[in-house]
Amino acid sequence: MDAKQKAWLYCRIDAPEDTHGALKDQKEKLDGYARQMGFEVVGASEDLGSGLDFNRAGLKEAMAVAQAGELDALIVHSVSRIGRDTAKTIDFIRQLNDCGVKVYSPLEGEISMNQQAAFLSQMFR
Repeated sequence: MDAKQKAWLYCRIDAPEDTHGALKDQKEKLDGYARQMGFEVVGASEDLGSGLDFNRAGLKEAMAVAQAGELDALIVHSVSRIGRDTAKTIDFIRQLNDCGVKVYSPLEGEISMNQQAAFLSQMFR
């Protein structure tokens, strides 16, 4: 029997507080997506704050789990949940890929380095 691939859910919103339950809604949607894709959800983390700041506890936790070899996929609502700084976001995805971790989004499918490079090339034309 094949073991399910392990996924980590990562949620982020910009608001300094979550008065409308946006993080909970985001997490529930990601959990449903992960299960639909056949992943075993092994954990989740979240952050409240700017996507320009990559020094976020939830993001660091996701990377630490990836570096420990404990997951196969990071699932985010969209690539913008990782970050709003394109170069730093690409570097973060590259680091995950180096750990053997793929990034998925219910809005964007698999988020690959090639996809991000193409996005950058479109921005600077």
